[in-house]
Amino acid sequence: MFQQSKPQDIQTVTAATPAETSSTRGFAAAFGLDPRVALLTVVVDAMLFGGDAITLGALIPIGIAVGAILGLIVYKIQIKWHGDDHDSALIKSLIVALLTSIPAPLGALFAIPTGLLGIVESLRRRKK
Repeated sequence: MFQQSKPQDIQTVTAATPAETSSTRGFAAAFGLDPRVALLTVVVDAMLFGGDAITLGALIPIGIAVGAILGLIVYKIQIKWHGDDHDSALIKSLIVALLTSIPAPLGALFAIPTGLLGIVESLRRRKK
């Protein structure tokens, strides 16, 4: 049923690891958002908070859906444009989606500082 393998039949496979993870790229890469994501987050959060304030919370379900869609957009942008790996982009997008879905202007408190870190990271990459 089972055959014993000969040493010449055994192949070695090396694991593929990313050349550079966000932890080795520095603080700005680990915590920075792409500046376009930061601007989009601030604009969407301002529109949602204004709508929630005017309708006295009737648009909260729409805000949750928009937050989820914004999270997907942030994930794609962070991977394609900012160069994040899967886990970093997923964490950042979930944070943006959560803060945007909360009916308070919390998105800007997160997006502006991390967007500035993203600008620092972009400038650092251009110098190299």
